[in-house]
Amino acid sequence: MSAPGSATLRVDRLTVRYGGRTALSDVSLEARPGELVALTGPNGSGKSTLLRAVMGLIEPQGGAVVVEGANVPDLELVERARRVAWAPQEEPVGENVSILEYVRYGRHPYLAPFANEGPADHAAVERALRRVDFWEERGRGIAELSGGERQRVRLARVLAQETPLLLLDEPTAFLDIGHQLDALERVRSIARDERRSAVVALHDLNLAARFADRIVVLSHGRCVAAGTPEEVLSPELLADVWGIVADLRRDPATGLPYLVPVLPMDRPPLAGAARPRPMARVHVIAGGGSGAELIPRLAREGFEVSVGAVHLFDSDAELGERLGVAMATETPFTAISPPVAEHLRSLLEACDAIVVAPVPTGSGNLANWSIVAEWAGRRPIALLPMPRDLPWDFTGGAAARLREGILRSGGEELPGVEDVVRWLRIRLADGATRTASRP
Repeated sequence: MSAPGSATLRVDRLTVRYGGRTALSDVSLEARPGELVALTGPNGSGKSTLLRAVMGLIEPQGGAVVVEGANVPDLELVERARRVAWAPQEEPVGENVSILEYVRYGRHPYLAPFANEGPADHAAVERALRRVDFWEERGRGIAELSGGERQRVRLARVLAQETPLLLLDEPTAFLDIGHQLDALERVRSIARDERRSAVVALHDLNLAARFADRIVVLSHGRCVAAGTPEEVLSPELLADVWGIVADLRRDPATGLPYLVPVLPMDRPPLAGAARPRPMARVHVIAGGGSGAELIPRLAREGFEVSVGAVHLFDSDAELGERLGVAMATETPFTAISPPVAEHLRSLLEACDAIVVAPVPTGSGNLANWSIVAEWAGRRPIALLPMPRDLPWDFTGGAAARLREGILRSGGEELPGVEDVVRWLRIRLADGATRTASRP
């Protein structure tokens, strides 16, 4: 382990290129024992590339990555695995092994070929499972778990690896608000209690401010800000990096800063952006990246697109901002509020068709389903299929029931984005439904 006060991880002027494109340029950061460092920035800013470089999965073109005093590229694979544990953003479930067996995978760096686990391995696995409150349920199958439960078990596997450095790539992806807060609180507590260093890539700047000791902000592969939340968070940063106007406020209970966007929900197209003449108005229900392919595809087809309700800093909200579409947006960490719900209803009133992406649903965005259900039979509604290998309904079945009700009331499930485009062309041909579908 690192000596007290020394850095577990030191990244010094790291540069990574993919062909002719520079993904990271002169990026530096440190992570010390007991510290949670949040790595944040817009999509494509270089967060995942930096984590992969720290793991030694990418060869840098310049700079150094040092863990526990050793240059990572010089380490053998097994030695890297004893120093750095990595949890990717998502991974396939695979076989339905027990939770206990799954967490045991974290002990592989310590086992000789064909050797069985010993007492130290069993103890490490038990400690890890108790830390995430899953020891009593260790016999359950991994495929039976919800998204939030699976994230906790994935954290246990990482803990069982017993490394001084933890790397987590978007551990809150696909989780509802409650599970996001739970996951990050556990990581922060583990880092402090066990004197480990945690570097966590996060999409949400307010989440980073709430849980991190220090924040590193990347933009276009460069480090544009680094320091404590109080030092980093500012309306200027949000405007420069995310292109969003916001007010800086402080939580009266914790004193921590947070940003409240004040940009109007409806925005004109970005300056200079060429937009084709709209064929018809299509509203998209998305979130968590589920609209990444759908939204720009509809815009390219010439449809006038609106989106929401989505939480600000969500990747689909960022996409909507870049495309300049009308959006109903909600403050992070909160359920859809009555004013935002009314704005969503106004967008649905103005649209000619509704398309629902395969969006993960929790208490924070459940209102999207109930509001869309109000328009079943009054607007053409297309629903893309939900993923079969990932949980999506974190509402105890409420979202799934609303979805089934929409389908029974005339909604149509379509297999892919191209099918949606063809369906819209037929249903909205020459604007025929623009007036006919109005209530």
